[in-house]
Amino acid sequence: MKCSECNKRPATVHYTQIINGKKTDFHVCDVCATNKGYITHTEETYSLHDLLTGLFNFGSSKIDLQNDNLFTEIEELQCNKCHLTFNDFQRIGKFGCAHCYTTFKQRLDSIFRRVHSGNTKHFGKIPKRQGKHIYVKKEIEQYRKQLQQLIAEEKFEQAAIVRDEIKKLEAMEEGDHS
Repeated sequence: MKCSECNKRPATVHYTQIINGKKTDFHVCDVCATNKGYITHTEETYSLHDLLTGLFNFGSSKIDLQNDNLFTEIEELQCNKCHLTFNDFQRIGKFGCAHCYTTFKQRLDSIFRRVHSGNTKHFGKIPKRQGKHIYVKKEIEQYRKQLQQLIAEEKFEQAAIVRDEIKKLEAMEEGDHS
């Protein structure tokens, strides 16, 4: 769609105006939108990269906040394979190599916890169609581990209960496949 003002550039701003119940649509380019006052450009623009590096930027000072002495300076961490520093990682938002994960491991857990809402382990997703069968298989597997543990501890009465649960789940699984 071309700009309705200049008819030269593609329309990137779509603006709807409703006055006294009358709806008017405007489709203008960035230049015409700025000239007409539909949008204003500020000097500071933020990209997704800026947002993400802002999340990581909590440890950019050289003061060790983990230590009781707040004024102890910490040495700059640097990967010995690609020579990327932790400050460079915070600024760029990417690692230089796979070895960076082990080099910066101490500082990454808190970052991952913040970015992933407290989750530090990924378990994956299970498709809904196959999910029921997969959950049953995982449950059987857990019961078998528990059964082995109970047998090793010579808790045979509890082991018999777990064995019966395994048989019940296996029968249920057989019934679903038929």
